[in-house]
Amino acid sequence: MTRIELKDNYLVMKLSGYAHDAVNLDAIFAALADPTRRSILARLAAGEASVNEIAAPFSMSQPAVSKHLRVLERAGLIERDVDKQRRPARLKAQPMAAAVNWLDEFKQFWSSSFGELDGLLDDLKKSETKEARE
Repeated sequence: MTRIELKDNYLVMKLSGYAHDAVNLDAIFAALADPTRRSILARLAAGEASVNEIAAPFSMSQPAVSKHLRVLERAGLIERDVDKQRRPARLKAQPMAAAVNWLDEFKQFWSSSFGELDGLLDDLKKSETKEARE
């Protein structure tokens, strides 16, 4: 069942009972859209790190890396603590799992679509082979 809401002066259609209402998938996917942020997440998958440790492999300033960390933090993909003078960041798995689960909902669709395409291509190849013999 679909419901329509007004959000930021836009009409938004949502499925009732949608499983991912509590997670901000827009913010997660926006954060994942940047290759630098994906690299930062890959680094944090190995363990927590400070801003300096995260910034080391990049050719950008520490404030620029901090901006990327804020985007990741707002999306809920990382959390940061205060540990004396450093603010280590660590990966949070739950929002990433929600994004993966959302994508998995489309897996069956894509699998069946590719299956249909494979069948069509097989039929075309058989037709071409048959025509070539004649």
